[in-house]
Formats: sequence, C-alpha cells, structure tokens
Amino acid sequence: MSGKLYIVPTPVGNMEDMTMRAVRVLREADLILAEDTRTSGVLMKHFDIHTPMQSHHKYNEHEAVRGIVERLEGGMTIALVSDAGTPGISDPGFMLSRECRRAGICVECLPGPTAFVPALVASGLPCDRFVFEGFLPPKKGRATRLSSLAADGRTVVIYESPKRLPRTLRQLAETFGRDREAAVCREISKIHETVHHGTLGELNEYFEANNPRGEIVIVISGQTMRSGGGSSEETDR
Repeated sequence: MSGKLYIVPTPVGNMEDMTMRAVRVLREADLILAEDTRTSGVLMKHFDIHTPMQSHHKYNEHEAVRGIVERLEGGMTIALVSDAGTPGISDPGFMLSRECRRAGICVECLPGPTAFVPALVASGLPCDRFVFEGFLPPKKGRATRLSSLAADGRTVVIYESPKRLPRTLRQLAETFGRDREAAVCREISKIHETVHHGTLGELNEYFEANNPRGEIVIVISGQTMRSGGGSSEETDR
C-alpha cells in the first residue's frame, strides 16, 4: 500500500502562524523533506518535532525525486517543507507533487502561510483578479515579460530580493509608467513588517535613497485601473 506525501506550509515570519494540524503532521510523518535542514531545524526545535529530516532543494530535486517516490510507494508518510511559506510557490515542491500524482500516490497540501496573499490584501489594490509572477526572469525574457504584464488588466504580484529592488522598480516605472499605483510590502508577518504605497515613480525614488532589507513583495495595479498620485508613506504593523 502506497504512503502519502503531505505538503506543509511553514510561517513566513511569526511562529504563531504555524497551524496545529501542520505540527501534528510533521510529528507523525516518517520523514521530513526540508529545503534547508538548518533553517527548518529551528522550527522543529521550537515545536518539539523530532522527525528525521532530509535535504530537498532545487539543486538536488531532479536526482532525488525517484528515490522519494519509491519510498512513498513502499508505504512511508513524508512531509515536504520549504524554508518559509508553501512549498511549490517560488520554492521546490512542484516536481515531487507531479511525480507522485503520476505514480498514483496521494498528495495532500495543507492550507497555510504564503507571502503574496497578505501582501496583495494589504496593498489596498484590487484583489478580485490578479496574476502572481513569483520572481521575474533575471535576464533572458525579462523585458518581454514586463511588457506583457504592463498590458494586463489584473493586479500584478511579484517577489523580489532587497538587493535587486531598486533596479526592478526602475524597470517597472519605465515599462508600466511612472504613474501606475503600486505597493512594496516588506517582511510579511515579521516584527518590522512595512507597506509602502505610491506610484511606481515615487516608490522607485524612495528605494533608490533607502536601502531595503528582508523579503519583498511588489504589488502593481492593473493596466485598466486609473493611476493616482499617492504618496510613498510607510505603514508600520
């Protein structure tokens, strides 16, 4: 009888965002696959979870998937976690989930934390229709992708690193227009969570002068929405 793969979201910041069900599943699993066992080890220690862990990240997942599927076919219960948030959302997870489905192995994804949903809601921009892009291509295809997104009528959500944020905001302002409304959300669910509102031009100027830190989510209004001249003020949460 085949085992089961659980995809388990973990907090993106505040440990209190961990669900009771997630803790139970991680305790009861035979093995936890972790993007970084050192990072996940802190979480496991906090919740007194002693299940064995094994590394599973983008550099080894191609080679590791077949062996994991064989373990599941042998009856093991395995839980997959990433460093933060929901595995598969800009993190390893999709490939293993796909191969388990192909092999007829049950895959169950628990609901839980992810960074882009609270950023989208906190931005104050329309959330009824949106497109999540994750991280933009670093070079090849980047300009084409930006041009396509600039013409999209849906709210656009992008992940970015703090080091690349000023460059990305400059490119967004050039492609989408400096007057397009947007928000830059930083450190979701953490002590220093902040949301900066304004036009892309204003946000570009602000972050050229103020080096950001932490995980970044950029939310941009759709093409059909009128752009306003909001301010780049910071809201502490």
